[in-house]
Amino acid sequence: MIEANRPDLQSWVDVPADSDFPIQNLPFGVFSSAERSPRPGVAIGDQILDLQAVSEQGLLDGLGCERTDFAQPTLNAFIDRGKAATRAVRGRVSELLREGSDLAADAASVLVAQAEVILHLPVHIGDYTDFYSSEDHARNVGKMFRDPDNALLPNWKHIPVGYHGRASSIVVSGTPIKRPHGQTRPNDSEPPVYGPSRLLDFELEMAFVTHPGKPLGETISTAEADYYIFGLALFNDWSARDIQKWEYVPLGPFLGKNFGSSMSPWIVTLDALEPYRVPGPVQDPEVLPYLAYEGDAH
Repeated sequence: MIEANRPDLQSWVDVPADSDFPIQNLPFGVFSSAERSPRPGVAIGDQILDLQAVSEQGLLDGLGCERTDFAQPTLNAFIDRGKAATRAVRGRVSELLREGSDLAADAASVLVAQAEVILHLPVHIGDYTDFYSSEDHARNVGKMFRDPDNALLPNWKHIPVGYHGRASSIVVSGTPIKRPHGQTRPNDSEPPVYGPSRLLDFELEMAFVTHPGKPLGETISTAEADYYIFGLALFNDWSARDIQKWEYVPLGPFLGKNFGSSMSPWIVTLDALEPYRVPGPVQDPEVLPYLAYEGDAH
């Protein structure tokens, strides 16, 4: 077991019993306050550990990062250090927040109440791919848009199905989303019309935030995949289903998907989720060997 995941660990920070942020979690995000510019932090209970303040004391030195990584308005510089560095920082943060840590005496300078801050989009997103990976969801959408008796397209059980989304319209959770306008065809016997979407849908998804990959042209195997995943965040890929239904043939979603996506301000590391791994669904038919994954995939 990863040391920071030990269930017996307790923090000197008062963590409510029903908190989503016990010491075994320690998700990373970006926050600001009246006194503090946007910077990386770690959630613990209803508080945030200011990583810039901690790093300025030298408490994160020697872990594969630079102090300047924790003075940035996004987590990108930190995540770009790779799995070994981010894992080491989470481990050090766990040590600093445990009962008996000397940092407790300096709580006023390194902790900020979550209620007193603004939470920001945690990373600058250069690109993202939206995968169509839930069979139940794929069947439901297929029944809406195509023949209900043949909801899944022939390739769905054989390859990862996805499309490139609009990275520039991803916003942090809580940001208002405007209802999009677009072209729809509510009646197949009449011409299309333009107006506000009448079928605005939400989706509960998981965003995988990755470390830098391999050089262009080199592939990452399924056995290596975990090493390139920093963490996960809740994600809502808002969808205008009526606009999408009219436009998606033949090249897939466009304006029905590009107007906004909501992302959680907190990224939970893959390491923190390790105790909760479970087997994935049985793949039938079996996928080709290059897509096969050994172990608990979910």
